[in-house]
Amino acid sequence: MNLQARPLGISGCFVARLPVLQDARGGFQKLFHAPAFGDLVPELSLQEAYLTTSQKNVLRGMHFQVPPHDHAKVVVCLTGAVTDVILDLRSGDGFGAVESVALAPDGDNCVILPKGVAHGFCAHADNSGLLYLVETVHAPEHDAGIAWDGFGFDWPVRDPILSDRDLGHPSLAEFVAPASWCNP
Repeated sequence: MNLQARPLGISGCFVARLPVLQDARGGFQKLFHAPAFGDLVPELSLQEAYLTTSQKNVLRGMHFQVPPHDHAKVVVCLTGAVTDVILDLRSGDGFGAVESVALAPDGDNCVILPKGVAHGFCAHADNSGLLYLVETVHAPEHDAGIAWDGFGFDWPVRDPILSDRDLGHPSLAEFVAPASWCNP
């Protein structure tokens, strides 16, 4: 797999363009290839996959799981368009760093994220679909988040559509990083 990935400003995070092979029949796209992704996130071992679909102006985030169910993840934009946002929660110099990238099927369409970062996005089109490939099975008791408006990011939507869950997360200032999360 020719994975065209480039590092983001947060250590261990990458954005990629998964190539599409086109011919007269349509297209073929490989969404995951262990050796290619393993070069970026060593020892990546996927355990679960899920798909979200969101309407325009839906904002989801900022989500993560805490140890021992924390996980690296690969997120692929299959349909629509989103602003994808990454927040570094690992203690050290990078704590609180934020990065955002535009994801769409016909451009950069994938982010690769290590343990210790929160992830969220804002949909810019109806039926924006994101595929998540994660290292651990979802564990509700270890599921956590940072308030979408609690870390100083200027989201590209003024009146987002939010879940009750996302309205209840604490701010970054209230978050204490697990001891195992350290910036490299």
